[in-house]
Amino acid sequence: MIALEWASFGTPVGPVSVGCGDAGVARVRFGAPPAAGDWTGPPPAAGDERRALAQEARRQLAEYFRGQRQHFELPLDWSGYAPPQHRVLGLLHDRVGYGQTVTYGALAQLAELPASREVIPARAVGTIMGSNPIPVIVPCHRVVASDGLGGYSGGAGPEVKRWLLILEGALPPTLDWVPADPADPADPADPADPADPAGT
Repeated sequence: MIALEWASFGTPVGPVSVGCGDAGVARVRFGAPPAAGDWTGPPPAAGDERRALAQEARRQLAEYFRGQRQHFELPLDWSGYAPPQHRVLGLLHDRVGYGQTVTYGALAQLAELPASREVIPARAVGTIMGSNPIPVIVPCHRVVASDGLGGYSGGAGPEVKRWLLILEGALPPTLDWVPADPADPADPADPADPADPAGT
């Protein structure tokens, strides 16, 4: 993986980081950006388009977590995806909107994934969701089991998935659900953001 330009911010479910390359948003992760040694290639040049895109992605994601954005307007870097992964995640991104959910099986049918002896299509979708490198923007949290919530590999797992679905109105709030403060002082536009003391 080539070096990406990263930006981070705080949310009610913990820190979130977004990594951008020349082609668009390539990674969203729950937690801090990865260590520099986890990437190959030269670091991105300061002030380049990747930095501007990372800041814009950070702004849009922060708006989403505050309940102020329902759709992302960001280019995505689909390079490196296997054809079935790209097909399933692309369909999810394009067709399952804010506040909607789809089952693993229904998404497999929509993507026309073939069944095999070893893997049934719904399980293949589950594997693809678990390897989604751009969660939230490519909303794998909106894919649920036919008999419940299903798994989630981001942050604290299914509890993050539940929080996101409550935020979107797809699930009723639980008694312990805490929304983000719409007037949060840790706004990504604020260079004094405590989640990012360097203002990056």
